[in-house]
Amino acid sequence: MLSLYTSRTPKSRILFEENKNYMPYGVSSNYRYFDPYPIYLTKGKGSRVWDVDGNEYIDFNLGFGVLEVGHANERIIEEVDNAIKEGSILGFEYCKTGKLAKIISQRYKLDMVRFSSTGTEATMHAIRFARAYTKRKKIIKFEGHYHGSHDQLLVNVNPLKPGSKVPSSLGIPEEAIANTIVTDWNDIESFEKVANEDVAAVIMEPVAMNMGLIPTDEEFLKAVFELSKEKGFLVIFDETKTGGKFYSGALGYFNVKPDLVILGKAIAGGLPLSVIGGKREIMELIGPGKVAHGGTFNANPLSVRASIVTLTEILTESSFYYMHRLSEMLERGYREIAEDLGVELSVYRWGPSGSIYFSPKVPRNYKEFISIDFSPWFTYFYTTLAKGVIPMGGFNEEWTVSIKHTEEDIRKHLEAAEEGIRKAKEIKTNMPIDESF
Repeated sequence: MLSLYTSRTPKSRILFEENKNYMPYGVSSNYRYFDPYPIYLTKGKGSRVWDVDGNEYIDFNLGFGVLEVGHANERIIEEVDNAIKEGSILGFEYCKTGKLAKIISQRYKLDMVRFSSTGTEATMHAIRFARAYTKRKKIIKFEGHYHGSHDQLLVNVNPLKPGSKVPSSLGIPEEAIANTIVTDWNDIESFEKVANEDVAAVIMEPVAMNMGLIPTDEEFLKAVFELSKEKGFLVIFDETKTGGKFYSGALGYFNVKPDLVILGKAIAGGLPLSVIGGKREIMELIGPGKVAHGGTFNANPLSVRASIVTLTEILTESSFYYMHRLSEMLERGYREIAEDLGVELSVYRWGPSGSIYFSPKVPRNYKEFISIDFSPWFTYFYTTLAKGVIPMGGFNEEWTVSIKHTEEDIRKHLEAAEEGIRKAKEIKTNMPIDESF
């Protein structure tokens, strides 16, 4: 299947060979690399992107879930164009920051908010806020959940051998993760064992979206909230991804009130902006001489104005209805493909996003996820790329539908997916049987 990819992307190969001399793996983020070399894109418009070879793709990765407004959204372009004429960064506080803070506070039912630029920054600050409030050190995170690239939470994100605590990068000293506790998602028993009075907070993706897309056991979620109240630790929802999947994010979907919430990705229409929000008594600890929070590019005018437009004019409730409907068409189409081809394929969708697993059932946690044979997925992925569809960002990612996608885009996605799944089945069927046992 790689030959299909390499025959269509010779200029990406050339760029890779040149770029890797100056950037490790030729990219600016590890998550953009895949074998044998990454794809280099030149532009995007609506539901589509183009690479350096001129190939056009219907994009269901959308910047790893950022661009629900679509590429080069006309309203965002207009707003950013007007904003940049008045200065891209002003140093002191921008006059429209409070307006955006009010919009987000009301939409997500948060008492107060602070702005940063990325999800990594926001989760780093959020655990500091939790420690300051509780006067405790330990943070619980779940295996397979991703909360950015800072040392304290870059633990058991994608371990090859799940179970024991292990940093997800070289260069992270044991001391940096000494106060990080790792446990299993959707497992009440394992959570009860680590939830105690020494814990400052538990941080989670309220719907796991970095090991594919895994449904949340609502009884488990309820137990987490109950134990947090009993033991006195905080609940942090990392909604960097999930916050843009429903109008009021996962906290609105599950009708719960976490102590702290992180938002990012989709909320600023493609510009860098993240939010740490939560209960007033926690947020009011922030300030000079108290809890540190800063950042030169926090709430820059371009991101603030793009976010106001995104949340008030573009990602409206009717927009979510439209995206969910198209996403449901994808889910239904994948199920029909699996049935028609007679393959073991499970599908889970949540709002505008969904994942497929070449497995008879959707996994419940990382241990089940990592036990899946991923080789059919790569056959499917390179086939769909060759057919002009980016189905999702990786085997541990999910599709996302934007307001710019059409029913015709969905049909083409499913046509490409069917071809990829068929080829994956053929390869598996024709694999030689090892009789050495």
